[in-house]
Amino acid sequence: MLKCLAIIPARGGSKGIPGKNIIPIGGHPLIYYNIHAAQKSRYIERLIVSTDDHEISEVALKEGAEVVIRPSDISGDLASSELALIYTLDELYKTENYQPDILVFLQCTSPLTTTEDIDQTIGKLIEEDGDSALTVAPFHYYLWKNDHNGELVGINHDKYHRPMRQEREKQYIETGAVYVMRVQEFLQRKYRFFGKVVMSVMPEERCFEIDVPADLLIAEQLLHQQNK
Repeated sequence: MLKCLAIIPARGGSKGIPGKNIIPIGGHPLIYYNIHAAQKSRYIERLIVSTDDHEISEVALKEGAEVVIRPSDISGDLASSELALIYTLDELYKTENYQPDILVFLQCTSPLTTTEDIDQTIGKLIEEDGDSALTVAPFHYYLWKNDHNGELVGINHDKYHRPMRQEREKQYIETGAVYVMRVQEFLQRKYRFFGKVVMSVMPEERCFEIDVPADLLIAEQLLHQQNK
């Protein structure tokens, strides 16, 4: 049986939405939703919240997660999530001689993520013999940019030929909700995508990330609908 560890990085210094990771939404702190979705997984044997913040630590422990406190120098605005993941894995190995086979990286800014989304992504990695995996959602929109002359040009289409949606090649958007990695190679590569990358398709209605204050109101309504 493969050992599967989930880590939720949750730093305390959010500037866009102060206290974002534990801000109340739908009657619970934001981090609650990812913790409880992961706790119901049929694959995950341990769940750890990586944080530099005392309040987040208290909330995570109360909700039944383990906590690894990470130093401030890998908790700033410019610190990557990978640094938090690697630090947590190193701490577990040093203190417990514990190293999982599979790492599940969850982002609590995606509160609509379900246990089904998590387990489907882990399952895809295993079934398709992947090295890393991510959640995606179908993407049907036309993208544009200004070229070096300032002219508007299509990125994923020819502006002079716009086929109907059902005629277009399938495209997907990264949801930012769930990432799954083989641990040994992740520790070597130190980045979430490597080797054979496979995808797990989430329903579009659960593809939502909280970045700005207005997102909190939208997420609250979506959670209410999802939990009916």
